[in-house]
Amino acid sequence: MLRILTFVIPLALWVWAFIDCLTTPEDEVKHLPKVVWVIIVLLFPLVGSIAWLVAGKRRGVPRTATAGGRTPGHPEDERPRGGRPLAPDDDPEFLASLKKSNNEHEDMLKQWEADLRRREQELRGKDEPEDGRKS
Repeated sequence: MLRILTFVIPLALWVWAFIDCLTTPEDEVKHLPKVVWVIIVLLFPLVGSIAWLVAGKRRGVPRTATAGGRTPGHPEDERPRGGRPLAPDDDPEFLASLKKSNNEHEDMLKQWEADLRRREQELRGKDEPEDGRKS
């Protein structure tokens, strides 16, 4: 069991550090360019992973912290910076655009249905004999 753990734990650390390194934004990487960190973590799995976790990424201050010490979405904050709504369904402009789009789609559907009815009538007219008798 101990042999398995001595293999699995460094492997898990390496995979986690590699994925963390790849998904970290460039502006949060410290000391070296991100590409160099990726190469270090790949070539030196254990040492590179530990180095990445210790020195490669800015940690501590959340990216979304505001000057007031609160993060957006805090109960006291109704809207993030810029006065935009938090979610699309809270944005009146977005809701209006959905309604407009919905109305346009309904109009298009009505046109298609009318065109379909017209074509069906044309086809029915071609199927009937010229003298008006049905076969």
